[in-house]
Parts: sequence; structure tokens; C-alpha cells
Amino acid sequence: MKYLPLNPKLFAENRKRFLKELLPNSIAVFNSNDEVTSNGDALYAFKQNADLYWLTGIEQEDTMLVLYPDNPDPKHREVLVLIRPNELKEKWDGHRLTAEEGRQISGIEKIVWLDDLEPLLQRWMNEAENVYLNTNENDRKGNTPPTRDYRYAKERRKKYPLHQYHRAAPILKRLRSVKTKYEIEVMQTAIDITEKTFRRLLKFIKPGVWEYEIHAEIIHEFLRNRSGGEAYGSIIASGDRARTLHYVFNNQQCKDGEVILMDFGAEYGGYNADLTRSVPVSGKFSKRQKEVYNACLHLHKFAKALLKPGLTIQQYHDQMGVEAGKVFVKIGLLTQADIKNQDPENQAYRKYMYHGISHHLGVDVHDLGPSFFRPIPDGAVLTVEPGIYIEEEQLGIRIENNVWIKKSGNVDLMKNIPFEADEIEQLMK
Repeated sequence: MKYLPLNPKLFAENRKRFLKELLPNSIAVFNSNDEVTSNGDALYAFKQNADLYWLTGIEQEDTMLVLYPDNPDPKHREVLVLIRPNELKEKWDGHRLTAEEGRQISGIEKIVWLDDLEPLLQRWMNEAENVYLNTNENDRKGNTPPTRDYRYAKERRKKYPLHQYHRAAPILKRLRSVKTKYEIEVMQTAIDITEKTFRRLLKFIKPGVWEYEIHAEIIHEFLRNRSGGEAYGSIIASGDRARTLHYVFNNQQCKDGEVILMDFGAEYGGYNADLTRSVPVSGKFSKRQKEVYNACLHLHKFAKALLKPGLTIQQYHDQMGVEAGKVFVKIGLLTQADIKNQDPENQAYRKYMYHGISHHLGVDVHDLGPSFFRPIPDGAVLTVEPGIYIEEEQLGIRIENNVWIKKSGNVDLMKNIPFEADEIEQLMK
């Protein structure tokens, strides 16, 4: 890992919160993700299972976690399972965690090697009544490959058919959506690195620069600040390409008179930042570009003021849609007749803002959280990212910050990152 050691209380607190949700005499087992072959003997870069990481802080492959709070043997109530260090493997792939290193990262005292686990687990399974197993239940999941979690659940049920099995995912969806102070500290570091990067870009961007050169500056600044890299594939989209929401080619030249939309974020300590800024390639907005930019900025500020615990995402989007309609009339994109005659299922504003305005953020960029129709919990971190996309003007503008939603008052974790049009122009001089 490139980042400095995290406070193990972060993961200990997460486990404590999870254990409170279990039925009596329950055992919960979590698996790391698979290592996946790309081509030949090459592997895709390993990415840890987000739930396992949230509970342990361990990024290494072939890791497991066993939680059995009612285990008659107190030393086996929290067990971190690691692959045994192997001299030959380390010659090829590098250092693997020792037991002491696993303790320091996770805060878990008891370490068991993977090849010693099964006899112990059999004893614990025979003692337990309830078994919690994990699967990917993210609402945005696109497919269901036979990952390790699914294979493991099938094998456990076959070997122990009479136990009571339960889903860990609904518990984790509730818990992971509420960020502790320890998590916010790590997210703030990722955001601070992202801020440094954005300020660097303001001095770098000029007519004639290529999108991939900007992308290279982002990665450079991330890595030199101990980031693990990009939280997601950076979007560097100048001119009309900014209307493509997930534009990732980043291979065109930025021209004088264009606005460039940049959507990027650093990953640090397993947590993610997610920033979008739209800036003039020349360093100065045209009159029309500034009008549209300030309209988007108004919607951004309106959304931040609107968000609060207890509101559902559906209610939030409905209210944002009404405000967007008013703003789009004001800047000449819609008419009052368009609003009056709009289809309630496909409102007029969606021609120019065709995506959701917020998503949960954390260990995953699109992090776990309640459904659209359930209240936003106190302590959630949400993006706020309205956008305006105008085909006939070859213009796309989006402004995105990350906000900690609190009953005591929301905290904009990106409040120090410039977003006023005049300030951006001044910094680009």
C-alpha cells in the first residue's frame, strides 16, 4: 500500500456496529474477491471485496473474516484468516502479510492461516445456530458471475444444510451508508489530494493541450501524494464530448473557446473522492458559458441546501426537477409551455439534465445505501452533481462536491475546492 497506516479503530468500530445486528449464537463469514485472469497467465489488478475491507482493512487476496461473538472460546470470537507467507510466491509477487502486520492493520488479535481454517470452522459451525453469508446486493450490479461469495454460500449450505442462513448484505447496506468519524478522516485525505490535483490542473490547462495530458497530470499528482490511484476512470471531456456522461477515451485536443468537464477523484486508504469541475480551456468563460455555468452552480447550491436526513432520494430528485425546470426556463432552454405540457414520467428538464443528482460515496464510488424510497440516514456521504448538457451548443457542464449529511448541519467535504466562475478564471490566469 502507498498510503500511511490507518487507525485500526476505523475497522474495529465497523465490526462492532455489524455485530450488534446479529441474532444470538450467530457466525458470520466473509471472503475476499477472486483473482481474475485477463489473458494468458496475466491477472487483472486485484481489488478487495468492499465489505471485507470495510470490516478489516486488509487488501490482500485469499483473506477471510470469521465473526462469532458467542463463541465459547473467547479468543476465537474475531478471527482474521490470511494466506500463509510463502517464500517462492514472495519471490514472484512480493511480500505477504505476517500475522503481526494483520493485527496492526485490522485490530484483530487472532490470526489463523487459511490452510488451518477448515477444522476450526467445522467446530464453530457445529456450535452456531445462525450463519450470515455475504453476497453483492448493490442495486446497480449488472450481472451475477459465480464469484467466491456465491460459490462459498453454495458449499456451506451443502455441507451444513440444517443451519439457519441469513444475508449479511442488508445489514452492511444500512451500516456502510452511515460514515463514522474515522471514515470521514480518510475520505477527507482522498478529497484533499483531489483538491491539490485540481489546483494543479488550473495552471496546466490551455488551448492545444490534449485530454490525455490532463489525465497524466491527474495520475501524477495522485501518486505523489500517496494515493492508490484513481477512484474510477477519470473523465476528461472538452467541448461536445462533455455531454457523454462516462466519456473515458480522453484522446482529443482541447480547443480555445471550449469548456472542459473533468470528473475525477483520488482513492486513499480504500476510500474514494468524486469531484467534477467544468472550466474554460482558454481560462475565461464566454458570456453564455458563464450563464449556463452559474445556472448549474445555482442548482448545486440548491441541492446542498435541500439534502437532509429523513428525505428520500426520490423526494429530493422530485424537488430538484421542479427547480431545474425553473432554471432552464430562465436561461432559455425551456418555455413555460414546455413545463405545463410535460410528461410527468419524463419531465422536460431531463432533455438537458439526464442523470441522477446524487449517489452514496465511500469504499465504493457508488457506495451502498438505502433505496430511492427510503430515508437518507444521518451520517451518509452523498455526491451533489447537477449537470446541464446542451447538444445544440456543444456544451456540457457539471459541478460535483461530496457532502456529509448531518442532522446538526451538512458538511461539504469539498468546500475548499474552487467552484465559483470568477475564482476559477482568476486561478487560471
